[in-house]
Amino acid sequence: MKVKLAKTAGFCYGVERAVNLAERTAQEQGSCVMLGSIIHNAIVVEHLRQLGARRVEDVSQIRPGETVLIRAHGEMKQTIELLRQRGIECVDATCPNVLRVQQIVAKADQEGRVPVVIGEPHHPEVMGVASWSERSVIFPGPEELEKWLAEDPSRRDLPLTAVAQTTCIRTIWERSAEILKKECTNAKIFDTICNATQKRQSEAAQLAGEVDVMVVVGDRKSANTKHLTEICSERCSRVIQIEEAKELSPDFLIGCSVAGLTAGASTPAGIIKEVYTTMSEEIKTTELAEESFEEMLEKSFKTLNTGEKVTGIVTAIGPTEVQVDLGCKQAGYIAVEELSADPNVKPEDVVKVGDEIETYIIRVNDVEGYAMLSKKRLDAVKVWEDIEEARENKTTLEGKVTEENKGGIVVNVKGVRVFVPASQSGQPRGADLSEMIGQTVSLRITEVNRARRRVVGSIRAVAYEARQAAQAEIWNNIEVGKHYTGTVKSMTSYGVFVDIGGVDGMVHISELSWSRIKNPAEVCSVGDTLDVYVISFDPEKRKISLGVKDRSMNPWDKFMETYKVGDVASVRIVKLMTFGAFAEVVPGVDGLIHISQIADRRIEKPGDVLTEGEIVDAKITAVDEEKQKISLSIRALLAPAAEEVEEDAE
Repeated sequence: MKVKLAKTAGFCYGVERAVNLAERTAQEQGSCVMLGSIIHNAIVVEHLRQLGARRVEDVSQIRPGETVLIRAHGEMKQTIELLRQRGIECVDATCPNVLRVQQIVAKADQEGRVPVVIGEPHHPEVMGVASWSERSVIFPGPEELEKWLAEDPSRRDLPLTAVAQTTCIRTIWERSAEILKKECTNAKIFDTICNATQKRQSEAAQLAGEVDVMVVVGDRKSANTKHLTEICSERCSRVIQIEEAKELSPDFLIGCSVAGLTAGASTPAGIIKEVYTTMSEEIKTTELAEESFEEMLEKSFKTLNTGEKVTGIVTAIGPTEVQVDLGCKQAGYIAVEELSADPNVKPEDVVKVGDEIETYIIRVNDVEGYAMLSKKRLDAVKVWEDIEEARENKTTLEGKVTEENKGGIVVNVKGVRVFVPASQSGQPRGADLSEMIGQTVSLRITEVNRARRRVVGSIRAVAYEARQAAQAEIWNNIEVGKHYTGTVKSMTSYGVFVDIGGVDGMVHISELSWSRIKNPAEVCSVGDTLDVYVISFDPEKRKISLGVKDRSMNPWDKFMETYKVGDVASVRIVKLMTFGAFAEVVPGVDGLIHISQIADRRIEKPGDVLTEGEIVDAKITAVDEEKQKISLSIRALLAPAAEEVEEDAE
């Protein structure tokens, strides 16, 4: 047995350059900031943190005077511009290959072309590249690209500029490029896959076809490591992806004569060496621990019995059955219908060749030397055990509502039908329970009868406990002036009740608005979200008084800044009295129009001339700053006109 190490495993030029820049910057300055991970390798990032390079996820977390490291994957255009605007010093560790792709997209944008990016949509490199043009469209592969072109035939005539993620799988890019060449009339195609990536992938594919087991080393967030694993899986039935040597299981080399080893571009040489050493030592241990002839002979006489649980290794997957090595003279077979409770599932989605699988023996044929197995039945037994354990331990489970039943709803929990009575659904009495179908809910198992296959659950119990916990949190931390985001639960003529997270508080009508209102419905409705603050609270009586009005914006101050005596204001009549009318000058500030100042003639009552809600012009005749009172006059605006009439009459 031996280990074959790929020649191109480990750091590529761009990654090595980025790490060297980060180390040098951290050592020279004592501290700096990585805007995101400098490369996709947690071990390297931790090493840099110890040198003084702390990691942040957003520009707002950068402290004044700190130097920022731009990661090897590059950064979004908007972020680069923001850093420049704020005058933040940057060390650009962007891989030169990634930088080239960004420049191609930026040029396409200047030329009015539509950049087409083939790569993983949420990968930082792809997001950064696409940001250099607002027209950019991203496709993970040829299928999505082909669908996009088919949806609107006019897109085939668009001026397109196609680029690839530098670590894109070669076959994905080539199929995408072929579609563009065949379907589009004005497409410029740039093969931007990194040469080092292409060489690494080709070598990994060749090596995987020569070995019994393939080990791929790299961070699980690394795109190029993931692609290496996918490529190796096409050529080798046993592929293991790890981040470091300690993840290798003691028996992973059993039954192998040749093992292969490669690593992603973000994997340090030290980690690769450690994995190689561990594999070499494991080979020696495995060879020393080979089973004796007597042990193998004893295993061959192992007997199988119907109804027993048995563990084996998946050796082959066919269209109708899965073959399992049980370590004895009988071969094990799982029919596709016995693999999963889901009739539409594909065998390869459930198991892979080399997987260890636990099954249930449903029939043994000693004459022909095989045993029929079932994973589905064993899974069902385990699910019932989990359900019973959840009831005993009062564990909260999740499931999807599948139907409305007489008196309640049915929730599918791990394939088991759980009946939830209407009273335990958490919905108000008389609510339409059919609206819950399709929702994922949390529930507590309250009753299990395995013989009758009956399970009863309660959504209300979970909701009640959650609300109790939320209430305790509110009362433990409440204080006058504290702000909450609440939801209007109910309304009365004198105010509204607002849920601030499990506890209801009262907002009096006078605290809803600076403007004079007659009913809370004028400013809010049930279900509205309000920003409220605590005016007072009584823990013993469990009462909370809340406010909505912004105390920092005193309407009297606004009035004093806007108006002075002699000014004319457009006011709204808010209340009619026997002695005059109150009018709103600005929201929250009313003035009085005395009955003698309403008209240029004697009137019996204000209602003879004015109506509530009417907008009129009035002159500010007096202001009492101490008592915050305002006198208004409509007559003062009418008097000149009246005098002119008298002069004409003479």
